[in-house]
Amino acid sequence: MKPDKTLIENAINANLSNASNFLCDLISTPSLPGQETAAMNLAVKVFEKIASVETVPLSNALKDDRDYSDPVSGINYDGRNNLRIVMPGSGDGKNLLLNTHMDTVPPSQGQTQPYEPKIVNGEIFGRGACDAKGQVATIYLMMAALKTLGIKLCGSLAGHIVVEEEVGGNGTLAMARRGENADGCVVLEPTEMRLLSSIRGAVWFHINVKGKPGHSGQAGQTRSALKSAIRIIEILDGYHADLLEKSRGDALFDKYPNPMPLTFGKLAAGNWPATAPGEAEIEGVLGLLPNKTAGQVMEEMRQIIRTEGGDGIKDDFEINFMYRHDASVCPRDSQIVKCMSKATESAGRTPCIDAMTASCDAWFYNNQLKIPTVVFGGGSLSVAHSNNEHMPVDELAKAAEILVNLAIEWCGVK
Repeated sequence: MKPDKTLIENAINANLSNASNFLCDLISTPSLPGQETAAMNLAVKVFEKIASVETVPLSNALKDDRDYSDPVSGINYDGRNNLRIVMPGSGDGKNLLLNTHMDTVPPSQGQTQPYEPKIVNGEIFGRGACDAKGQVATIYLMMAALKTLGIKLCGSLAGHIVVEEEVGGNGTLAMARRGENADGCVVLEPTEMRLLSSIRGAVWFHINVKGKPGHSGQAGQTRSALKSAIRIIEILDGYHADLLEKSRGDALFDKYPNPMPLTFGKLAAGNWPATAPGEAEIEGVLGLLPNKTAGQVMEEMRQIIRTEGGDGIKDDFEINFMYRHDASVCPRDSQIVKCMSKATESAGRTPCIDAMTASCDAWFYNNQLKIPTVVFGGGSLSVAHSNNEHMPVDELAKAAEILVNLAIEWCGVK
């Protein structure tokens, strides 16, 4: 028999203090990419009280995978692990998979005491509060509530807690290569509890451009790699504008003025004001919508630089891609979207189906494992990676309630 809304809310509230304390403990445990082990060990101790916890070892062999992302050099995988947390079902229902990540970005400029959690007016502040340690705590709260309710699911409920989402999704890549027997998946990210069914893709790029170095008094004998780099930035700006125009026509993305931004994050060249630099480097990220694959965009970027760069650029640049995600689309009439919408209504909220204008790990499950996948969670992307990052405690509770409803509806109750 399915529990009513009051029983579910009571089970959530009975475990909310533990979930909030768990989130604070996670914030207090720094977990930059490649340095998540202490936070993972903490999660093992907490989750094993309510579910079966499997540590999934990682290996340096992951670096040989075609989809491995490498914006951070020198990361080692031996001795590290993901977590697979399971509440097994009776075997006669649909299996549900949840995913989120333990790694965080570094502290922001002006973010004082990022690893000292603070609770102010019902909001938990600190690095990772919503992206995505708050999502780890949401999964805990949801599973703890199911245990408190004494519910026996027909289908199995599994959670993947992974490393390295922030640098390309290598933790989820490792889990995808392992495979998972699931019929639907929710990737937890801060979405303000909107149900995101279309997720844009992205490529991170590094461009090295050569010039002819020399003294500023040798006009015509030198070619500044810095000026060539600026020209490449102009070319890619033009390519982005054209790509954005050609990507219009998707209702979920069209309401955003620029759902697939081009960002130049680094430009480095030269070591002396009066010397034309012989080398320059550019790093950035370009978003892409479902009308293009990452592979198509990468090739088009190479070709347009070569075509429009002229003699001083076309044979003197090299572009490499450190992160390559396709967009992920789960049709609005799919069962997981319908069931998630119903779960949201049962929690007293109006479902909002939307698109995600950032990339995340959903495509590994949706595109590669063919598990219908949506993105959902409390907290807001608008404060993630900022010095104001926080998770409202009431959203932690409400997101967990929605996921309890989803598990009951999706997996079935014995």
